[in-house]
Amino acid sequence: MTIIDNAWVPTRGFRGFVGLIGLLAVMMSTGVIGAERDTYRLQAASPAGTYAVDPLHSTVFFTIGHLGVSEFRGRFDKVSGRFTVDPSRPDQNRVVVEIPIESLDTDYARRNKDLLGPDFFNAKQFPVMRFVSKNYRPNGRNGALLSGDLTLHGVTRPVTFEIHHVGAGPDPWGGYRFGYTASAVIKRSNFGMRYMLGDISDQVRITVNIEGIRK
Repeated sequence: MTIIDNAWVPTRGFRGFVGLIGLLAVMMSTGVIGAERDTYRLQAASPAGTYAVDPLHSTVFFTIGHLGVSEFRGRFDKVSGRFTVDPSRPDQNRVVVEIPIESLDTDYARRNKDLLGPDFFNAKQFPVMRFVSKNYRPNGRNGALLSGDLTLHGVTRPVTFEIHHVGAGPDPWGGYRFGYTASAVIKRSNFGMRYMLGDISDQVRITVNIEGIRK
């Protein structure tokens, strides 16, 4: 038996599992779990500071159409950078992110080699993708529009990302973290990547999951 908030809960066998699930349902319906989540969000009331991107918990994905019948997804496994947060002056928020092109992975070695070659990303000549923000505009309670310059394949173009703030708060190791997702749709032809246009979509959706550690 286990005591949770003064309630006895059986923890052995299938009946114990069902009892625990029932208790969780009650806690959700009465707002207990939601209250804990809201408390966590309240801890993010003053997340001001400069953050270093945590490469172990940050990833970049891309989604592109294939032959007009499906969508294909790949990722970049390495990302670095920094960002600043100032809730009192959001116009001062800044982001710099760098992604090594060679960290691309599509779970298929031959396809990785083709995409890293001269027909597509040309990683040897253009080894890094870089985004430098210029403007941050709040958009709703947990959202924003982040505009800046994206450098890819040797070409720099303005891009606007839709930002969703996931949360902020202390971590178990004495630090403080801030996390968000960012997404944007670009045209690869605008960055000089025109190989197999038509068979492979021109439009590419970029999705960035960032977790930062406050310095």
